[in-house]
Amino acid sequence: MKAVVLHEYGPAKNLVLEEVEAPKPGPGEVLVRVHATGVNPIDWKIRSGAMAKMFSIDFPAILGYDMAGTVQEVGKDVTGFAPGDRVFARTQRTYAEFAVAQADELAKVPQNLELTTAAAIPVVATTGDQLIREQGRVQSGQSILLTGALGSVGRFALFTAIELGARVIAGVRKKHIDEALALGATAAIDISDEDEIARLGSLDAVCDAIGGPLASKLLGHIKPGGTFVSIVGPPQDAALHPTVQVKVFGSHPDAKAMAHLAEAVRDGKLKLPIDLVLPLGEAADAHAKGEKGGIGKIVLTP
Repeated sequence: MKAVVLHEYGPAKNLVLEEVEAPKPGPGEVLVRVHATGVNPIDWKIRSGAMAKMFSIDFPAILGYDMAGTVQEVGKDVTGFAPGDRVFARTQRTYAEFAVAQADELAKVPQNLELTTAAAIPVVATTGDQLIREQGRVQSGQSILLTGALGSVGRFALFTAIELGARVIAGVRKKHIDEALALGATAAIDISDEDEIARLGSLDAVCDAIGGPLASKLLGHIKPGGTFVSIVGPPQDAALHPTVQVKVFGSHPDAKAMAHLAEAVRDGKLKLPIDLVLPLGEAADAHAKGEKGGIGKIVLTP
């Protein structure tokens, strides 16, 4: 099969399309013919070596965590999936024509949802949902601030928070306020406006997808016993706010949540813009464009 292979840490050009041996499904695993695979910031952080101290990879490596396609073969003891099923998953080594996933990582793609769209969902959906539900422990009636609400992760976080009945203030740039409100946020503020931040009042939680200096400014608005949870790291001065519970987490596969959120995308309740679809062989270009910022979800198609 063809796969995008990384032989050493470094720039995007280190991603090379090569012929490699196709994987075989073991017990409890499913082999999927990949129709599309999503590209995420974690991919280029791993490729560059920026994540090497947190976890290492063995070279040659195949990157990628998102995929959607059709079941090719099921391993021993697998039930609920059969060859030909349309499936998607948050798994590993997905920059390839075939990928293996644990059966419990897989979900069936909702009817009438395109596989290319399904491939863009797994990582951002599970991360956004867990930011709110598992880590933020957001409850009905609470007031929370969500930064990065219009990013790929933020859109799923916003949807989950609204489903839970929270009052969600979206922290966005001024030009995006109307869009955040249209997506269902209770209110929206310009996060570059110091006066608007000062007028925030007390919050039950801040759910952060941006980080940086803004995070520190928001800590003082969280009620004693409240929560600051981030996908990008803790604020530098978190220790100055001992009454606030600060959490940083790495998300994990959750097939049930992924399927639920994919249905919301299919039904038009949740919008996930895909800005770029490229052939698998152009993975290096996809990484280079993604690292520059200012672009939404990118998908590669074998």
